[in-house]
Amino acid sequence: MASVSSGPRTVEEIFKDYSARRAGIIRALTFDVDEFYGLCDPEKENLCLYGHSNETWEVNLPAEEVPPELPEPALGINFARDGMNRRDWLSLIAVHSDCWLLSVAFYLGARLNRNERKRMFSLMNELPTVFEVVTERKPVKDNKPNADSGSRSRGSTKRSIDGQPKSNPKLANEGFEEEEDEHSETLCGSCGGNYNADEFWIGCDICERWYHGKCVKITPAKAESIKQYKCPSCIKRGRQ
Repeated sequence: MASVSSGPRTVEEIFKDYSARRAGIIRALTFDVDEFYGLCDPEKENLCLYGHSNETWEVNLPAEEVPPELPEPALGINFARDGMNRRDWLSLIAVHSDCWLLSVAFYLGARLNRNERKRMFSLMNELPTVFEVVTERKPVKDNKPNADSGSRSRGSTKRSIDGQPKSNPKLANEGFEEEEDEHSETLCGSCGGNYNADEFWIGCDICERWYHGKCVKITPAKAESIKQYKCPSCIKRGRQ
């Protein structure tokens, strides 16, 4: 069953716990999938897949204590094993595991404030879901600032479809204040900070996430010479 070591409470500690549990579950559903498949005997009682904070995994019965120390994962994953296509069965468990990982993280983060919760989710959202890893699907990034062709403004510059920087339409655009309200929920892909119209932002042309210029060390002047901006995460993924 799942356990919590020393009760992580800060955003960084909770994200570390989330990442470790996620790694354990991914291992069970990929590298150790044959062992996992064998443990999920339909003849056994209700079984659950647990990911632990030391990056290990376990198939076990649910906690007997009520309420449990942590939220419990999907119950009875073994019962459907022989009645489904193996890949579909693993995909279903992956979806339920994603839900469980989020529930544990927000349970541990119950005392975080609004901005801390946003930053925590932003960090988790940078990682592919268990479902995406198991099904080998590429994560689909939400390009919130690009609701329409004229809404990609961030601070001093905006990037057009071809990646060329354009001047800030703040003074010319009478609807700027409405746009600012519309995108006030946008978070920096690096620090998780909220959008501020007074700061310079730059959008990645690959994953379409937005970043404070200062977080990715890009100045407005430097952005002028960039035809296609690729964020640090996309650069790192390209090297793997």
